Amino acid sequence: MRRFVALALAALLGLAGCAADKPKPTPLVAFKPQIAGREVWRERVDSVRFPLVVTAHDGVFYVAGTDGTVLALRAETGATVWRANAGARLSAGVGSDGRWASVVTESNQLVTFDQGREVWRQQLPSRVVTAPLVAGARVFVLSVDRTVRAFDAQDGHPLWTLQRPGDALTLAEAGVIMPYKNTLVVGQGPRLAGIEPLKGLLEWELPMASPRGTNEVERLADLLGPALRLGDRICARAFQSAVACADVARDTVLWSRNVGGIRAIGGNDDFIFGADASDRISAWHTATGEVAWTNEKLLYRGLSGALAVGKTVVFGDAEGYVHFLAAADGAMQLRFSTDGSAVVGTPALSGTTILVVTRAGGLYAFRPN
Repeated sequence: MRRFVALALAALLGLAGCAADKPKPTPLVAFKPQIAGREVWRERVDSVRFPLVVTAHDGVFYVAGTDGTVLALRAETGATVWRANAGARLSAGVGSDGRWASVVTESNQLVTFDQGREVWRQQLPSRVVTAPLVAGARVFVLSVDRTVRAFDAQDGHPLWTLQRPGDALTLAEAGVIMPYKNTLVVGQGPRLAGIEPLKGLLEWELPMASPRGTNEVERLADLLGPALRLGDRICARAFQSAVACADVARDTVLWSRNVGGIRAIGGNDDFIFGADASDRISAWHTATGEVAWTNEKLLYRGLSGALAVGKTVVFGDAEGYVHFLAAADGAMQLRFSTDGSAVVGTPALSGTTILVVTRAGGLYAFRPN
């Protein structure tokens, strides 16, 4: 039987022990803003204490709270399109294709809404912390044990299950599940796998990292979601192991760089961005994986996943600040504050609006110029 592990941040960073041993966050330094921007709206949910993924589709953000609240909000204005509730605390969400939206409760129920109206729920046999993927009139679910299940989005009818042998220990963190053309792409430990979505047949696998260490915990190298798609390239971080990019059209890994880190990467055609276990931010050339620049001004600040927006890369931190850095060289450009609680997940983008979600349930929309 596989075992799941959800490690505290101190253990993840090798800083277990007295809290006083943990490095203090680097103090923020004043700087002259290099770009303009403003907060354009805000909203709230009760809290976010699960691995939230914010989905954006056709100008609408889909977001959820711990208590089961699910919201669809206009990205431009923050106006509520619809509001629903799953009736229980959530462990994963939200996936949406613009019509159906799916979440998973702590009691392992997959709940799906059609424009805010609950249409079905299915009991799952294992824990889920990765937001479901809704695509092609199907709902795809990746369990902590890496089992993949597909359901009919209209009525919840189970379509197929793919369960594969794997490592004895798996990471209870949000993994990779995403579409690529007519293929379902999922993370299976350190491997990126392509699955035929109609019947659940494995088509290909690519090793994004080489697990290393003297025990099962040290060898954990599960791919962390959300992954980044750039045309035929998919790039992802392997937990505390590597950052890698693959050309899935040619079934080949383009590059893999050994680097620690526990949060998702972001990027564009020029650079891949991410913070390591010490919150040292690096940019790697997308084509080669060579380091373009590093920034150590936000060390130990508990950085979120990275979002690339034009010539800027955005990170949130554990004190609720949102940092905008120049994509070309990592220079600080702009900073916003929120409610003082940690930014969770990865900032989301719809059009020109960036949505940041905090642990305390704050939803903050920013629009840089």
